[in-house]
Parts: sequence; C-alpha cells; structure tokens
Amino acid sequence: MNFFKKLFNIPIKEDTEIQKQEVELSLDDLFVHKFLEKGGKFLYCLKKEEVTFNLKNILKENNWEEILLLDDKLSSFLNKKEAKTTKNFKSEAPVFTTCEHLIADSGDILFSSNQLKSTKLFELSENFIVYATTSQLVKDTGEGLTGIKINRKENLPTNISSVKNYNVNNNDDNFLNYGNNNSKNLYLLLLEDL
Repeated sequence: MNFFKKLFNIPIKEDTEIQKQEVELSLDDLFVHKFLEKGGKFLYCLKKEEVTFNLKNILKENNWEEILLLDDKLSSFLNKKEAKTTKNFKSEAPVFTTCEHLIADSGDILFSSNQLKSTKLFELSENFIVYATTSQLVKDTGEGLTGIKINRKENLPTNISSVKNYNVNNNDDNFLNYGNNNSKNLYLLLLEDL
C-alpha cells in the first residue's frame, strides 16, 4: 500500500508513536541491556573489595558451601570460611572463573581453554560466577576472536565457546545448537578498570 502512495506522491501520515528511533548505546550499556534481557545476573563493581563482598553475598544467597575454582588468581576474592574450593570438574559446585571477552551486541560471554581447560561448557555445573573487567568488552564475536588471536598469539587457545543463554530452563530450538546446550545460571561480577 505504501508503494502506491509513494508512486502517486500521496503524503504518508506519520504516526510518532509507532516510529522507532534507533539509539546508539555505548558498548557497556549495550552489553548490560542484552545480558539482562537474556536473564543474566549482573553486579557492577568499582573496587576489588566490592567483588569480594558481592561474591560472598552470592554464595550466601544460594547456600553454596563449595565452589569450583578454575583460576588460582581468583582465590584472593574468596574467604575460606564462606566456601571451600574444589578443582574437581565433575563437581556440582558453582564454577568461579574469568572469561576471554564480553560480547556487547549479543550479551554473550566468550570462554576458551584458558578458562575451561579441555572441559566443554555443558559438562560443567549449571551455576556460573564470572569475574570480568570492563576492558574485556568487545563489539561482537568477530572482534572477540580477533582479540584472542592478538592477545594470545604465542599460545592460541582451543575450546572456544560462549554462554548465550542465562536461563537454564529455556530450550533453544535452534538446530545449530542441538546437543550443545550452554545455558547457565550466571552471575557476572564486572570490575571497572578503564
């Protein structure tokens, strides 16, 4: 119908309520919007002490007494009184790890063998706590993969995958994901470092 209006130069009434305006969001705003839209839990931290405080509250809120620690550097955020750590990959304990990048345009979190070793995401617990910094934000997956290639050129990681859904009860009907359900109940502790 609009084709004929344009062809015969008939003015089209513009309804301002129907029109959508595109808003350019910053990378961090875009990531947070997409991440929360998918069901992720987000905690923004200005100092490392806030990371420790928020981690303690996450453990307490969920009654988690044990945590799978995939990066020894993260032990500085843990108090042994709140939770004991394990390195057993078959454990049902929540996973505490870092990531490669945060993908802004999709709200995904990108991991590699640097975090997960040779274990596949679906083999790990459905509960994840991820520590990341704002400098790890990238626009899209291509930029994230390029970042891995540049930052790790001496020892390129394998097992690159991402968590795309933060609701473990949601079944993705996309045939490309068949048998590879990477849905996780995920908390993100994001530290401002820029």
